[in-house]
Amino acid sequence: MPVSTRHELAGLLFVDKPAGMSSHDVVGVVRRAVRHRRVGHAGTLDPFATGLLVLAVGKVTRLLPYIGGEPKVYEATFAFGSETDTDDRTGTVIRSAPCPSPDALLDPHAPSRLAAERQLTGAIEQVPPAFSAKHVDGQRAYDLARRGREIVLKPVPIVVHQWEWLGATSSSLTVRITCGGGTYIRALARDLGRLLGSAAHCDVLRRVASGAARVEDAVPLSALAPGSVAEGEVSLMSPRPLLEPIATEVLDDAQRHALRFGRRISATQPGTRAALLVDGEVVAIAERTADAQWQPRVVLLDAES
Repeated sequence: MPVSTRHELAGLLFVDKPAGMSSHDVVGVVRRAVRHRRVGHAGTLDPFATGLLVLAVGKVTRLLPYIGGEPKVYEATFAFGSETDTDDRTGTVIRSAPCPSPDALLDPHAPSRLAAERQLTGAIEQVPPAFSAKHVDGQRAYDLARRGREIVLKPVPIVVHQWEWLGATSSSLTVRITCGGGTYIRALARDLGRLLGSAAHCDVLRRVASGAARVEDAVPLSALAPGSVAEGEVSLMSPRPLLEPIATEVLDDAQRHALRFGRRISATQPGTRAALLVDGEVVAIAERTADAQWQPRVVLLDAES
């Protein structure tokens, strides 16, 4: 459902990112399409990856901290026989090893692969790729790695919910992985290769879902010509379906007026946090006070609303 007008352009846009572009590149394309500088994203994708990017335009960028982005779902192909310094196909090969036995890849019920996947499922610790956005001594790890510095990153806690077998060849495995935020799929490729006594890197990566957002609902980047969103050729969406599970409180005219001045609203719904609605659209995020009031924290109404 569009939530923007040419006077006040605001809402969410799902984009299907092509390979070879950074998430920042996509933000630049969207800025030209909406003719608006205020564009943000709910999570990035590696340049070699494709798939779903959730972007916010205008004042809806203020809701990004409340947009539910989990679980994430990826479809990936892991190539066996070599490990790279980036853990994906764009890197330099740093180690080679024979591929696992054909059965380990071609048989979806192969005990060796299922055992390896179990070690990479649940609440685990993962060493991020050296070429990642993690900070080391105040700098991005990938900046240091590109300058030839040896990077040793500490393991971080992640959650991998599920692996699903999609297909395989004698030297590759295609899987669907459902996981929590902060998970590096290319690091899972690296670690799976090691657990199978081989070497591996991520050859293909596509994000197909992020919370309630699905790539099937995304706009191809090629459809975003300059001004295409600003002129209404492509519509923005309401953020309401993607908000984390919270209460909703419908406001009347008097409450909407009070909200413009940051005043509290009487809470009639249970919960510690609520999306305040006017005509079905989110106009504020509020937190519950001890005396059963909603205290506005983020207000999207402008002075004329």
